[in-house]
Amino acid sequence: MFSGIIEEAARVVDIQKEQENIHITLTCSFAKHLKIDQSVSHNGVCLTVVKQQGDTYTVTAIKETLEKSNLGLLHVGDKVNLERSMKLESLLDGHMVQGHVDQTAVCTKVEEADGSWYYTFEYDPTKGNITVEKGSISVNGVSLTVVNSKEKSFQVAIIPFTYEVTNFHTIKEGTVVNLEFDIVGKYISKILKQYVEGGMLDKLIKG
Repeated sequence: MFSGIIEEAARVVDIQKEQENIHITLTCSFAKHLKIDQSVSHNGVCLTVVKQQGDTYTVTAIKETLEKSNLGLLHVGDKVNLERSMKLESLLDGHMVQGHVDQTAVCTKVEEADGSWYYTFEYDPTKGNITVEKGSISVNGVSLTVVNSKEKSFQVAIIPFTYEVTNFHTIKEGTVVNLEFDIVGKYISKILKQYVEGGMLDKLIKG
């Protein structure tokens, strides 16, 4: 479980393909403290450390992960948002993030606003995911608040600290990002879908 509070943007130093999987090697300031089998969020995707050596470590992304996330688009030199899993005694500064990316989105606009930035993202709503105004969403693993929620797009506001510490300063129009929607919203959306498909929506509304 994660909070969406990014610790550091790591740099990709090597990518190796093995059948349908890829092995991604990264470098970061706390790499030497990582252990084999430890879970770390990479752009919002929970991956397991499989190798650790000095200031670098390696994780493996399988086919399903590559199909649902932007990890398959990574190149050597790219920056990846990192967060180690929460400890039980930690304060929840962001929101509950599982590290299970639901789908990707494309950045369609970046606007600077007197020291902060507004990013607009567009996604495929047919996958059953929704946003709500002032609701929580994880973008590349960053816990953010939704503004200007629409049927297939939303905006987020980024402060200077987040802009510098995460890979948001590398996001531009056309950049693909990972989305994890709020878990409560996903349950409600699925329940409503089941009622609609079962022809029981009127019964639900009437109680």
